[in-house]
Amino acid sequence: MKKIILMGRSESGKTTLTQALKGEHIKYHKTQYVNYFDVIIDTPGEYIQTKQLGYALALYAYEADIVGLLLAATEPYSLYPPNITCMVNREVIGIVTKINEKNADVGRAERWLRLTGCRKIFFVDSKKQEGVPELLEYLREEGDRMPWEV
Repeated sequence: MKKIILMGRSESGKTTLTQALKGEHIKYHKTQYVNYFDVIIDTPGEYIQTKQLGYALALYAYEADIVGLLLAATEPYSLYPPNITCMVNREVIGIVTKINEKNADVGRAERWLRLTGCRKIFFVDSKKQEGVPELLEYLREEGDRMPWEV
């Protein structure tokens, strides 16, 4: 599998998505520091919420094959500046989370991620596993087996 780093503001769903990608039971856990797993790097939301985003994105992206920028469909605004994807020499994908929430605006979240420079966008509800298999398939490398293929 390709290694992905997940970045997004606090409560955007990074840790929940990490648990879903790993096939774990979903439970709330506040990420306090950068967590490294086999093929997932989960980052604290504070990176997005400070001016250090660009630096963190550029630094930690070197440890991954793909950068995943998360944006909850429930967000009333985006903290991502336009064209931020040029800060790294890795592929950057957008991941819209919380797509089934009551006040979700999936189209708006997608537009904001496209403005950052994301060309590939995934739509995910981690709790319902919606969109998770598609993201796993995207991260798959030739010869990899998915959990459901065992």
